[in-house]
Amino acid sequence: MPKATTETSAAAVKSISTPKNQGSKTRTKANTSKTKAAETDDKKIFVLDTSVILYDHSAVQNFKEHDVAIPITVLEELDNFKKGNDIKNFEAREFIRFIDKLSAEHKLQDWIPLNGRHKGNFKVLMNNTVSGVDAIHTFGDKNDHHILNSALGLQQQTPDKKVVLVTKDINLRLKARALNIISEDYETGKIQDVAGLYTGSDTLEDISAEAVNELYEHGFCDMDKVLQQEPEDNHYFVLKSFKNSVLGFYNRTEKRLERVDKITAYGVKPRNAEQAFALHALTHPQIKLVSVQGVAGTGKTLLALASALEQRREYKQIYLARPVVPLSNKDIGYLPGDIKSKLNPYMEPLWDNLKYIQNQYPETSKEYQRLREMVELEKLVITPLAYIRGRSLSNIIFIVDEAQNLTPHEVKTIISRAGENTKIIFTGDIYQIDTPYLDSQSNGLSYLIDRARNHPLYAHITLLKGERSELANLANELL
Repeated sequence: MPKATTETSAAAVKSISTPKNQGSKTRTKANTSKTKAAETDDKKIFVLDTSVILYDHSAVQNFKEHDVAIPITVLEELDNFKKGNDIKNFEAREFIRFIDKLSAEHKLQDWIPLNGRHKGNFKVLMNNTVSGVDAIHTFGDKNDHHILNSALGLQQQTPDKKVVLVTKDINLRLKARALNIISEDYETGKIQDVAGLYTGSDTLEDISAEAVNELYEHGFCDMDKVLQQEPEDNHYFVLKSFKNSVLGFYNRTEKRLERVDKITAYGVKPRNAEQAFALHALTHPQIKLVSVQGVAGTGKTLLALASALEQRREYKQIYLARPVVPLSNKDIGYLPGDIKSKLNPYMEPLWDNLKYIQNQYPETSKEYQRLREMVELEKLVITPLAYIRGRSLSNIIFIVDEAQNLTPHEVKTIISRAGENTKIIFTGDIYQIDTPYLDSQSNGLSYLIDRARNHPLYAHITLLKGERSELANLANELL
């Protein structure tokens, strides 16, 4: 089987760079011509909340010529996040290092020029004394309200400039507006048109019977017989003629459409066209990065796991992981037992899919016993994502479930761990977000789909039809 080199994998990562390296598609509201912040030539002052720094430590660099400030309360809150292995801990540490460099040559209470052309200035807001309406007296004494007072105080000190509070906390934005403070979400890395997000497949009607028959008989046909223009890399099609239909895949290397067969992966059979496309992408040796998006019950995790088991001979290990999103924002350290016991409740959905695949076979069969042996010998490992940073993952299939709960930076961090002959699969539902400060537009899965499309190493499929049960479909459609 052909192997993807480390250099090729690095090229794929580069193509989905972090927000600070992006072009105009994912700029902040401060940087786009359609937003209030850019409607006038007057410089603005953007006050950043802690949630923005934890989302992107380089956020202060993304407001072009406008000035950026953070309240001293933000530094206090970041101090609580500097220890740990999660991405938010990394973001906090990186920003603290940035502040440390600035303070070596300047006083943080003064406006400090930011490095780079057409950049504004930066400062730390020390004094949050305000006259008139006071956020602390209005809402109570808590950190969020100290941040609001910092914005209010700056607004009163600089009446000739427009002050904008930037936060990913919706409730804080609402409180700011109640105090007549302009407030916005942080837009860098945010996908503007989620409804038009790339689906990975299309249905084409009225295709010539000749092209459909050629795909059936030979397994491929020239692209020109079906399409007037070249489609994106690794794009899938349902091709329909008057009497027949066939599933197709665009292979840019060969410049042709190829037939997609409904293959079976470790006892799991596709039940619709999108599932057939997903299995094709998941088992294709040249596609090293795959994302599968769909609502609950469409078979995302099951297909990913089944395809990995089908390819077990090509890789040394199969890793399954999902973000740990603790209930009530409590860390897993609150749970009893060792690390395995703490993580088991979060990993149960992965075990459920593994048991489903295992139960496709009799207990005495080789396939059933092989799965048990893979778990015992750690050929199949269910692991948390917290300790992925710094590792190099070679000769493995890495499945990341519930990827919609990751930030764009976390997605890049995972992909950048890929060594030689590694395949990475992201599954999730962009409308089912469990992480604070993320939504369907700003989560890592949406970002990946938007940025990596049309790359030769990447394929994406959106699953549309629920296949779990009629009862599950009822819930998705009616409730």
